[in-house]
Amino acid sequence: MSEQIEKTVAQVQSHVLSCIQGIQGEQQLPLSEALGRVLARDIVSPINVPAHDNSAMDGFAIQADDYERGLRSYSLIGKALAGQPSGLKPSPGEAVRVTTGAVMPEGCDTVIIQEVCRVDNQALVVPDGQERGQNRRLAGEDLRSGQAALTQGRVLTPSDLGLIASLGIAEVPVKPRLKVAFFSTGDEVRSLGDKLAPGQIYDSNRYTLRGMLTRLGCELIDMGVIKDSPEDLEVAMRQAAAQADAIISSGGVSVGEADYTKTVMAKLGEVEFWRIAMRPGRPMAFGTLLGKPYFGLPGNPVAVMVTFYFFARLPLLKLGGAIIADLALFKVRLKTPIRKRPGRVEYQRARLSTNLHGELEVRLTGQQGSGVLSSVSEANCFIVMAHDDGSAIAEEFVNCLPFDGLI
Repeated sequence: MSEQIEKTVAQVQSHVLSCIQGIQGEQQLPLSEALGRVLARDIVSPINVPAHDNSAMDGFAIQADDYERGLRSYSLIGKALAGQPSGLKPSPGEAVRVTTGAVMPEGCDTVIIQEVCRVDNQALVVPDGQERGQNRRLAGEDLRSGQAALTQGRVLTPSDLGLIASLGIAEVPVKPRLKVAFFSTGDEVRSLGDKLAPGQIYDSNRYTLRGMLTRLGCELIDMGVIKDSPEDLEVAMRQAAAQADAIISSGGVSVGEADYTKTVMAKLGEVEFWRIAMRPGRPMAFGTLLGKPYFGLPGNPVAVMVTFYFFARLPLLKLGGAIIADLALFKVRLKTPIRKRPGRVEYQRARLSTNLHGELEVRLTGQQGSGVLSSVSEANCFIVMAHDDGSAIAEEFVNCLPFDGLI
């Protein structure tokens, strides 16, 4: 176990991810229960989607060769409806009325939308300006039979469920749900319902972690509040490692506290304690306890959220078998100045909104201290100030990272 040393955000992120290997195994789930689960294998389309050439609009199916020869008047010979193949085979100079989704009549390759046409009795008049193949969907245009529709490692979304259902697939192979044990530490920390004595605080971190882990689709093992006791900590760690795929704690990793916990950590595994060049969330620990990945997050409430998002979220997704891709930053005009000194990354809590001119702008949500939970509750994004950045003035463009739905 190393002494607590200074590291950059990028160093920590790279190191933690490099230490994580995905869990093994898979299970079959009904499609209706698969939302948010990680695909264990590719979903391969057993059919062409669409299965046949079909009309993308309500209108009239014709042969483009006729139209390109200058024909503008056609004889209507019938109708083709969605789900009811017509069996019609128009001859040159003939057309078929079609509805959206209808199988294209044999020989037809172009659809003229009904709004631009004129029909007199059974005579169809088509205007100039039409193009070969317009308003027609080709068989297999979306997916071809044998093509991978969704790839292994994808976290299934509502639209993915619809796509799988469109292929006629009722069950999907998914990775086991990741089990994460988590707890808070500290003699001053009390569970909800307890009466507070002077100097004591209610445990908010466990509920924050519960929410963020739930958003990741994890199975939760709540270990409660662990007292500042080597014996209690060791018991909790052993129980957590026996039940979970990963362990997360909050508190007990700052300079003085880390000295207290190092003995227990060294007995059970390999853990490094770091000071990270960032704000909020400077202290953190990471390693393995009894073979399970361990994330030791700081005790301040906002710091717990920030360190979880930037150092635990992607590794946990990777551990659960998901393909990982971090979100991209984008530039937004700042409306409130930010004071910062170079030499650390800062994550300022802020509110992203649209002004009266339809332009995006961002402003801080009040006090940015690591214990001010209201600054996160009111925010919907981070302003990310890079390691070498200095202060920023109003109207300057800054990097923004939305987190609605993430933390």
